[in-house]
Amino acid sequence: MKVADVFEIILFVGLLVGFAPLLGRYMAKVFTGERHLLSPVFGWLERGTYRAIGVNSSEETNWKSYLAGLLLFNVAGFIFLFLLLMCQGMLPLNPQHLPNLGAALAFNTAVSFVTNTNWQSYGGENTLSYLSQMLGLGVQNFVSAATGFTVILALTRGLARKSTDKLGNFWVDLTRSTIYVLLPLSILFSIVLVSEGVVQNFHSYTTVQTLEGAHQLIPQGPAASQIAIKQLGSNGGGFFNANSAHPFENPTPFTNLLEMLSILLLAAALPFTYGKMVGNVRQGRIIFYVMLFLMLVGLGASLYSEYSTHAALGSLMEGKETRLGITNSILWSVTTTNASSGSVNAMMDSLSPLSGMVSMVNMMLGEVIFGGVGAGMYGMLVFVLLTVFIAGLMVGRTPEYLGKKIDAYDIKMAMIAVLAPNFVVLVFSAIAVSLPEGLSSLNNSGPHGFSEILYAFTSAAGNNGSAFGGLNANTPFYNIMIGVGMLIGRFGIIIPVMAIAGNLAQKKITPPSAGTFKTDNILFAGLLICVILIVGGLTFFPALALGPIVEHLLMNAGVTF
Repeated sequence: MKVADVFEIILFVGLLVGFAPLLGRYMAKVFTGERHLLSPVFGWLERGTYRAIGVNSSEETNWKSYLAGLLLFNVAGFIFLFLLLMCQGMLPLNPQHLPNLGAALAFNTAVSFVTNTNWQSYGGENTLSYLSQMLGLGVQNFVSAATGFTVILALTRGLARKSTDKLGNFWVDLTRSTIYVLLPLSILFSIVLVSEGVVQNFHSYTTVQTLEGAHQLIPQGPAASQIAIKQLGSNGGGFFNANSAHPFENPTPFTNLLEMLSILLLAAALPFTYGKMVGNVRQGRIIFYVMLFLMLVGLGASLYSEYSTHAALGSLMEGKETRLGITNSILWSVTTTNASSGSVNAMMDSLSPLSGMVSMVNMMLGEVIFGGVGAGMYGMLVFVLLTVFIAGLMVGRTPEYLGKKIDAYDIKMAMIAVLAPNFVVLVFSAIAVSLPEGLSSLNNSGPHGFSEILYAFTSAAGNNGSAFGGLNANTPFYNIMIGVGMLIGRFGIIIPVMAIAGNLAQKKITPPSAGTFKTDNILFAGLLICVILIVGGLTFFPALALGPIVEHLLMNAGVTF
C-alpha cells in the first residue's frame, strides 16, 4: 500500500465519523416532528402529501396497523413495478426500443427493488428503458429506503415509550423520510455528480468510431439522479451493467470517495438518531462504534489478503478498475457489503478468496455492520436484545434493556429474525448445488463455483444485491429462487421486529438500580461483538470452509479454478 492509500482510508473514516452525528441529530428532529432546517422549504410538500393520500398526521396506530400499512404499500409497489417492466416495450421514453421483460426476470427485478436489494440479473443499459429506470426503479429506490426508516422508527418508539400500543403512523414516517432526508440529499448529490461528469440526459445511445476503426455503442440516460439515490438509500443497482466501475457512473476519484461515503452515511447516522429518540445518546454511540470496529476489522483482513502475493496468481489486479487501484476496490467492496448496497466499482468475483469471504461474512452477520438504511439498525437491535438476554442468564437476572423487561416472546421473535435469512442462505444454496439448473449457471468449478452460489443467496437473504459476477443468474431457476430469498430476507425480519416493537411499547419502564446491567459501556460492546460473530461463525463456518477457505489454501498451493 502507498501512503496515499492510507491517507484515503483515514479521510474516508474521518468523514464518516464526523458527519454521522450531525446528520443523526438532524434526522431525530425530523422524525420527532420538531422544527428543523428544511421545515420552511418542504413543509408545504409534506402537508400536501397528507392531504393527497387522506392521512391524518396526528393519528397514531398500533404495531399491527402500522405493519399492515407497510405491507400494503410494498405489495402495491411490487405490482406496479412488475406490470411496468412487463409492458415497457409499449411505453414512452424508450429510445433504444428495448422489449418487455419476461415474467421471471420481471418478478425478480420487482422483488429486488421493492425489498431494497437491487439485485440485477440483467445489464441495465441493455434491458431497461429510461421510463423503467426512473418511474420504476428510481421510485422504489426512494420508498424502499424510506420503508427501512419506518421500521427502525417504530422499534425505537417501542423502546422509548411505556404502557402504550401506539408506535406512530407509517404514512407519516414514510413521507418525512422521503421528503426531508432522501430527497434533499439526492438532489444535492445529483448536482455534484453531474458537475463531475456523470451523464444525465434522455439521448439515444451514441455510436462512435474507436481508434482501431471499430464502432462502439455508447449508452446514455438519466444516470446521475439514479446513482445519487441508489447510494444514499443503500440500494445499489447500477444504471449501467458495469455499475460504478463505469466512468459514466463514477468518473473521478472525487466521485468515488463521495459515492462510497454516501453508501454508509445514513446508516451510520441512525445510531445517533436512535440515541436522541430514546433519550440516551450513549446507547447510540456505543452501537455506532461496534459497527465501526467490525467494519475496520473486515477492511484490514480484506486489504491484507489482496496485497499478499499468492503462489498461483501473484499480484491480484484482475477485475480491478485500474483508474482506482486495489485499495479503492477493496474499500468499496467492504463498504458495499457492510451497507446492504449492491453497488460495486470492481468485480467481486475477482477478489482473493479471503477478501470474497470478508464480503460474504459482512452479509452473513445479518447486514448489521451499518447495514441498509434502517434495516442495519433494527437488525443490530435484534442482536442487542439477544446479548442482553444472554447476559441476564449469565448473572441470573431478568434481562432488561432501557428499563424494559425482555421476555420470552421478544427472544422468540428475535430468533425468527436471525434465522430467516440464515435459512435462505444455507437451504437455498444446498438446493442450487443439488440440481442441474443450479450448476449449469456456474462460470467456475470447485470451491470458487460453490462460492458463487453461496454468495448469490447470501446477497439475496441480506438484501444486499452485490454478486460474484461469474454466476449467470438470469435463468428462471435463479430469478425465482433469488426473488423468494429476497422476500424472506426482507419481511422475515421486518414482521418479527414489528411484533417486538409492539410488545415492548406496552411494558412499563423500570428505573435503573445498582444491579442493572449497563448497555452503554465497553463491556457490553465486547459482548455484543461476540454474540454477532458467534452467531455468524457457528451458522456459516462449514459453508465457508467448503468455499473461500478451501480455495485460499489451494490457491496458495498453486491451484486455481
